[in-house]
Amino acid sequence: MAKVLERKPLTFAEKTYLPQVLGGLKITFKNMLGKKVTMEYPEERPNIPDNYRGVPTLVHDPNGREKCVSCQLCEFVCPPKAIRITPGSIPEGDEHEHVEKAPQDFEINMLRCIYCGMCQEVCPEEAIFLQDVYSLVGTSREELVFHKKKLYELGGTRPDQHYKWDVKKAAEEEALAGNGHH
Repeated sequence: MAKVLERKPLTFAEKTYLPQVLGGLKITFKNMLGKKVTMEYPEERPNIPDNYRGVPTLVHDPNGREKCVSCQLCEFVCPPKAIRITPGSIPEGDEHEHVEKAPQDFEINMLRCIYCGMCQEVCPEEAIFLQDVYSLVGTSREELVFHKKKLYELGGTRPDQHYKWDVKKAAEEEALAGNGHH
């Protein structure tokens, strides 16, 4: 059974909406005369926390070489399947032919990317990093599919702990592997 509530009658002030209008004006003047909270974007930008996950990019090592070896782990682990890698090889006779392979093309569809960071976590070569870029603009869908060149432009250079390009280091590892040491 429904319960009927009696509504109390409005006072004269409530009928004129005066208390509500004055309350609204009070808030307006408080905000107008108070501390400024509006940021003039893009000239002013907010502070970004150190652990912010923004646009995924590829990075070079300190010598300007690409770190990615087309292992495709990032492609396999990406939940929305935003990453596509076309593996390539390093030509025979090249001074870096001892490196497994290099990507012929590497693309990230920024319209699909959910910025989860799994690609960065799984990369064994530390070749992919999430940068602090948070505003992406494009006038077409194709502009927001970043290819290898664009990813390296955004990524820049990071320190390297892997030394995969150094033939001397690779030769030492092969010698150790040949002796059965791991």
